[in-house]
Amino acid sequence: MAKDLVTILMIVAVSLGSAFVAGCESGAQTGSVIGALAGAGIGQLAGGDTEATLIGAAIGGGVGYMLGNEGDKKNAQADRDYLRQEMNTVLVKVTNSNGSIVQVPLRRQGVGYVGTAGEYYSTLPTEDQLRPVYGF
Repeated sequence: MAKDLVTILMIVAVSLGSAFVAGCESGAQTGSVIGALAGAGIGQLAGGDTEATLIGAAIGGGVGYMLGNEGDKKNAQADRDYLRQEMNTVLVKVTNSNGSIVQVPLRRQGVGYVGTAGEYYSTLPTEDQLRPVYGF
């Protein structure tokens, strides 16, 4: 009977924890909640008393926070890199002889621009300059 009660309480705890995870705004918060739940479960199974459950929840929450926080840092860096790349990219429209349009991305490099084929332009190239490389 006691084992059934523990199982029911664990199911309730995981269910409530899932509701909290849905409201988390960062990986650190999510990791903390999931870690605390997992730690509480492991502590309860290992020690079988309230003290072990609380210690497991504390350790699990701390470890989960650290792991989630590292993920948040990596995501923030990836966002900064993406924005930096977008800020240094210019799209130039090239109209082909059949009327189709090609968007040519050019990356700023120093005072000039580099095309996707690796060619360098000292100033922003015109549609006519790009057509031989990217159009027809």
